Amino acid sequence: MKIAVSSQGDTLDAPASPVFGRCPTYLFVESETMEFEAVPNPAMSQGGGAGIQAAQFVVNQGANAVLSGNLGPNAFDVLQAAGVPGYLVVGGTVRQAVEAYKAGQLQPMSGPNVRAHSGMRGGGRGMGRGMGRGQQVPVAPAAARPAVDKQSELSKLRETLKDLRQQLATTMDKIEELEKED
Repeated sequence: MKIAVSSQGDTLDAPASPVFGRCPTYLFVESETMEFEAVPNPAMSQGGGAGIQAAQFVVNQGANAVLSGNLGPNAFDVLQAAGVPGYLVVGGTVRQAVEAYKAGQLQPMSGPNVRAHSGMRGGGRGMGRGMGRGQQVPVAPAAARPAVDKQSELSKLRETLKDLRQQLATTMDKIEELEKED
């Protein structure tokens, strides 16, 4: 099985990376033989959309599973749409992460475990609402937010997610088709 591990280096003894979309390197490891290929992350320096591009890259490389410290919502959705599960790695080396995966010791991610743009330099605090002045925009606590019908909201969100996954799959298929024509 081909496993993609977000890594800080290009060997099995390199530290596993705590981030996915902006990690320096992916190690694609054949779990049975431990043979691997280290590939620089082409999305690491992207201004935006690194998670999506990184996930598409990993999927296109044929990964059957992803081992990483964090997966944001965009990367998680791309991987999920492609049927590639993500597993949580907390520290250690790439080798240790793969061995833990093979032993069934890693927790599968049922959803993203960080917010969007968490891996951006500066913590994602760029030219957002604070306009670069370091201002924090308060977020109302959950209790102060208006009450909504939870089931109705969940149903709408699931329908939206279903539509987005379909759009993503269609877009990925079209991109792959166009790249094959070149």
